[in-house]
Amino acid sequence: MNPSNTDNQHLFQRVLDPDSRLKIVTRMGNSVEIDSNIPPRRYYRSGVEMVRMANVYLDEGSLENAFILYMKFMTLFLEKIRTHPDYKCVSTKEKALNSQKLREVLPIAENLKTRLLEQYTLEYERFQKDALRRAELDNERKRLDEEKGKISGKYGSGAQHSSGHKITPVPPLLDNLNYPNDDINLTAKPTECYVGPTFSRSTKPASLLSPTLNLPNQLRVVLVPGNLMKTFLQLSQKNTDRNIETCGILSGQLRKDQLVVTHLLIPEQVGTCDSCTTQNEEDIFDFQDQNDLITFGWIHTHPTQTAFLSSVDLHTHCSYQRMIPEAVAIVCAPRYSDNSFFCLTSNYGLEFIANCQQTGFHPHPTEPELYQMADHCKLDLSASVKVVDLRR
Repeated sequence: MNPSNTDNQHLFQRVLDPDSRLKIVTRMGNSVEIDSNIPPRRYYRSGVEMVRMANVYLDEGSLENAFILYMKFMTLFLEKIRTHPDYKCVSTKEKALNSQKLREVLPIAENLKTRLLEQYTLEYERFQKDALRRAELDNERKRLDEEKGKISGKYGSGAQHSSGHKITPVPPLLDNLNYPNDDINLTAKPTECYVGPTFSRSTKPASLLSPTLNLPNQLRVVLVPGNLMKTFLQLSQKNTDRNIETCGILSGQLRKDQLVVTHLLIPEQVGTCDSCTTQNEEDIFDFQDQNDLITFGWIHTHPTQTAFLSSVDLHTHCSYQRMIPEAVAIVCAPRYSDNSFFCLTSNYGLEFIANCQQTGFHPHPTEPELYQMADHCKLDLSASVKVVDLRR
């Protein structure tokens, strides 16, 4: 058998067929696990934001991301949530609203599944045609090279002779359609071709509000308005003067696979010199629902201390980052003119804090690092934040 043909047969065997490709995307949508330490109401709230984010991906044409999030929503509320030990505490109203949302999502997900299979089939057929064309051109070039060699041998190396054949240049195979089973990009906006990071079956389930596997280099950019910190420090000045912490919720929208902070929500709260506790969360949820907003993290002051995350801060932020991997904790330390952006380390800190059962202020090990600077956050100096003060 011609070696070139053998190579291409091996290549075909390495390429995902449409059904296998769809199974991988579906498996990503099924990667949902319940943590009994997270209240079920938190899951129901994240479910609302999950569908909100999926709708944006669908509107922007990112079919795979939309499908994965819709699948996560269905997996969570059709299968997983019932295993939560506090499931019985969920209100009848909340369950009814969730059931209505499930009825809306099911046909959308089924339609997306059909569209993705059609897309994968077209891409697979295109790949096969391109690979066969490459093999044919390779064989033709080899034949002409052999013919040229015979002619050169017959007439001698110094003879001038042309075989009369024109050798057609062989275009490179569409490399971005050459994806082995574990190298397919299931996170980017669907295009005619695919190439992407490695998919590891040993990777832990992704966060609920992430359509991708939760890898550090796959975090979406969080865009923060340039005037956010200055605005927040101004409205918290009275508390700062009294050595009382102030906190706020960072809300915004998904735009072209970036998380754009648009609103700073100041909830009803009780603060001390080293802590701040939000109250009446329903007010936050109502405003977010009315304005299609998603929670991207939180911000708080350290009136007299430096910018860092205390043990209480780490536990507070853990609940945010467990839901959405890009969640950011901004700490403003006015005495030191420092505003820092933090997140838990995904390879250690997030799981460590999630499994820590201690409450209040308590010591944590310093090595390995539990948190780090949130490098995926970028300032948008051209944007201004909208402040919504819900304090009474």
